[in-house]
Amino acid sequence: MPQFSHPENGIVHVPSKYSVPDTLRRLNALVKSRGLTVFAHIDFGGDAAKVGLRMRATQLMIFGNPKSGTPVMVASPSIALDFPLKAPAWEDVQRKVWVSYNAPEYLKERHRLRDEFFSNISGIGALIESAAG
Repeated sequence: MPQFSHPENGIVHVPSKYSVPDTLRRLNALVKSRGLTVFAHIDFGGDAAKVGLRMRATQLMIFGNPKSGTPVMVASPSIALDFPLKAPAWEDVQRKVWVSYNAPEYLKERHRLRDEFFSNISGIGALIESAAG
């Protein structure tokens, strides 16, 4: 699937075939089917509308697995800045939907994770690509 990333900040953007809500519904189902926990689902666009502001569709899912995330956080407490994992789905000015995430390689470097913990964070790309269709 075509995607683009910003190597300087570690963000990967994956195009979605679905609307923002449908993309995150798909991601929610995939996350739960893999035994992960959805900690939060925030509808930024919906919240903006509630206070009279306009915003393109943007929603965020926060998810993870304490069993695999905790050892990473014990080894590198600064990763709490980026944990749990986050995936915003958003609509651009052309009404194309994207899902973004922090590249695991970037997180590994940013938080100086040892190689043994990389597998704990490396599966996010496959989840996002599957949800995006």
